Amino acid sequence: MLNLTDEARLAWREGLIAVRPALIATGTWGLVSGVAMVKSGLTESAALMMTLLVYAGSAQLTSLPLIATGAPLWLIFVAGCVVNLRFVIFSAALQPYFQNQSWQRRLAYGYLTTDMAFALFIPRFGDDKVRGTLQQRWYFLGMIIPGWIVWQTSSILGIFLGTLVPSAWSLEYAAVLALMAITVPLATTRPMLFVMLVTGVVAWLTQALPLRLGLLVAVISGIISGMLIERRSRKKES
Repeated sequence: MLNLTDEARLAWREGLIAVRPALIATGTWGLVSGVAMVKSGLTESAALMMTLLVYAGSAQLTSLPLIATGAPLWLIFVAGCVVNLRFVIFSAALQPYFQNQSWQRRLAYGYLTTDMAFALFIPRFGDDKVRGTLQQRWYFLGMIIPGWIVWQTSSILGIFLGTLVPSAWSLEYAAVLALMAITVPLATTRPMLFVMLVTGVVAWLTQALPLRLGLLVAVISGIISGMLIERRSRKKES
């Protein structure tokens, strides 16, 4: 029988293997964010502090145009919070798995949690009757810690290389393509295809909303559609 150390090691490795394809997109997105911070007028020290403290590409890219135009601090703060409201939903879904941990560890998990880690963790352990196990915790850590390392490394590289990158280069499209390369292979079932379709359509229809509220609306729509499909499939099985 495996002891705790072996179980934790195997769970960590499983999480790392699961998230490994997504690290390409993470690195690309981090590089783009690092370049964007410097291009928006932030000093290298300010950009470095921002990437270490914020660790949220969408919030960073949302706040940068506001910072460049001299918007008031409260508006920058509100915009960043609105874009990241989806993590409130993520936290509610993950809470049963980590409620037995200290508040310091839960705070650290919240800081390190990413969209991709959530998207990979819930399908893996969503149906488990017992939650809060050692395997679940180390599987999650195996995804979020390597993701943080890759993001910070690429973002810092982008910060210090930002002045060398021509403004004409559309690096944001490279990040989008990298994310699509990771997301599209996840659509292996009809329910997943439907959820992606609903989320994409809602995101396109709501892109004119201020403070990128369309992103939050799209995430909520995708989650609701997924719950409805799951409930319908369970009724058919019963």
